[in-house]
Amino acid sequence: MEVTNRFITLKHHVDQGRAHESDMELGTTKEKLELKGENDVIVRVLYLSCDPYLRGRIRSTQDSYIPPFTPGKPMGGYGLGKVLQSSDPNFKEGDVVSGVMDWADYSHAFRSTKVDPEAVPLSYYLGALGMTGFTAYVGFFKICEPKKGETIYVSAASGAVGQMVGQFARLFGCHVVGSAGSQQKVDLLTSKFGYHEAFNYKEEPDLDAALKRYCPGGIDMYFENVGGKMLDAVLLNMKDHGRIAVCGMVSQYNKAEQDPIYNLSYVIKRRLKLEGFIQTDHLDLQPEFFKSVIGWFKEGKLNYVEDIADGLEKAPGALIGMLDGKNVGKQSVKVSDV
Repeated sequence: MEVTNRFITLKHHVDQGRAHESDMELGTTKEKLELKGENDVIVRVLYLSCDPYLRGRIRSTQDSYIPPFTPGKPMGGYGLGKVLQSSDPNFKEGDVVSGVMDWADYSHAFRSTKVDPEAVPLSYYLGALGMTGFTAYVGFFKICEPKKGETIYVSAASGAVGQMVGQFARLFGCHVVGSAGSQQKVDLLTSKFGYHEAFNYKEEPDLDAALKRYCPGGIDMYFENVGGKMLDAVLLNMKDHGRIAVCGMVSQYNKAEQDPIYNLSYVIKRRLKLEGFIQTDHLDLQPEFFKSVIGWFKEGKLNYVEDIADGLEKAPGALIGMLDGKNVGKQSVKVSDV
């Protein structure tokens, strides 16, 4: 099968400062789609996911848990695709799968999972039922070890992970507090995602004082998405035997030197558990995750907000906008129709 394939490549690595849309470009080639041995899958790409971890892959150094992109070759990440050819007995032509694929019109797909496009809107499998939703599920239920009635604070709470963490915590019976970077996002937290309290961190000159105001009894669990000054303030407000699930530190990704953490001694003083995690280490939880979350959507217990850019050529701008916090909800890119 010969196709004209468009793809997004990285022109060069960006080790310090902000990456820009101009650091990536759209290319086109004619190629023949051929299966490469056993258990291979070729898809027509439907959606691509823009995620914070991709910033680490734009650097030349191996400072992420996934290798850096190679300039001139297609970028890649999580996506959804429709199977065109398969030598894997688990997939057939016409199946829709989630997995790792190129930022392109056509791609080989890896670590694929068949999804049910009838259960929920298809794009949900990139977020609420994809990597970010599963990250929220693992971080809250396994890493945070929640107890009913406890207080959880979530930074970057309106993002793809944060919006799910807050709703899981509310359904579990916790008091849920979150922060975001605009009034629009703060309003979403309380009106749509069920957060009991929310604030705009950009309008708070003293984060410690803000946390004492919104979490006057202290914080039992912190879902960490930001790092830096936010983490430093949270440490002062954690309760004894509190738990911190370290998911991301987006405030640090563009910095050559990381912000110092002055209050780390509170990990000892308060006997805190602070644990970093990656969702792929917990794939044994996926069956219960899918069953629970699909059920909650069908019962009307969950809400979900997406920010979808239309067209492969929009992918670089969507990624940079997400890293700059311009998106509202889960950022993804629609490449083609089913």
